[in-house]
Amino acid sequence: MSEEPHARWHAEALWRQLEPALRGLSVEVVARAESTNTLLLERARHTAGRRSGDRQPCLLVAEHQTRGRGRLGREWLAERGSSLTFSLALVLRPPSWSGLSLAVGVALAEALDPPADGRPPRIGLKWPNDLWLWEAPGQGRKLGGVLIETVQLGHERMAVVGVGLNLRKLPAVGLSQGYASLDEINDGSEAPEVLAHVAPPLVAALQGFERDGLAPFLPVYARRDVLAGQTVATLGGAVLAGKAEGIDADGALLVRDGQGLHAVTSGELSVRLQDAPGC
Repeated sequence: MSEEPHARWHAEALWRQLEPALRGLSVEVVARAESTNTLLLERARHTAGRRSGDRQPCLLVAEHQTRGRGRLGREWLAERGSSLTFSLALVLRPPSWSGLSLAVGVALAEALDPPADGRPPRIGLKWPNDLWLWEAPGQGRKLGGVLIETVQLGHERMAVVGVGLNLRKLPAVGLSQGYASLDEINDGSEAPEVLAHVAPPLVAALQGFERDGLAPFLPVYARRDVLAGQTVATLGGAVLAGKAEGIDADGALLVRDGQGLHAVTSGELSVRLQDAPGC
């Protein structure tokens, strides 16, 4: 008989590690799901009329996600063993919600690519929600992404934090043409081990963001910002082209053109590096 998903993923051990920080947490692993974010959002909406104690945090992992979603409704391709796809749902009460995806990106990048003296980061962050395998200034390939959705539950707001990471190359979708995989920098990375490695710092980051907002994450983000100093152009909505100058205290992308410095905040804007491959 094949091993059950919860056993393969060491779900009980992961629960024991995370539950002291997230009281009432459940850890669930399913062999197949359309979208872990969608499932958790639907569950959350079903609790809207219940008391707050029923809105417990949940970490949901799909071994194979068939209709994963990225930002702006884009499809996220994932296959069992080649990708890690999971979502964490929890009630948050931050001072401001601005920049939450950036804080999540920082936590993931720091866990997967710990700082080392004398070595530049291998994993960079591309505003607003992508992890990149950073190859040169302004050049890299997408390694993973973050999708955060929220639902209002009475006087509270639940966040569903979805994470997708490429662990292995998928020739069928052309990973070498714009996509990267974690095995390029960490040989033998298996999905259960990667989840166990990133989940605790992710929980700590979410709780830190709830307590202190984006400010503590800004210096680390600046070190991993793949857009800083690069010429960028926004696509969708108002078109803007100029030089990226980091992010502000609220997580907005700062772009300078001939008219001055602009703060890009709209979730409907996509950012593309100009004249740079692999974006």
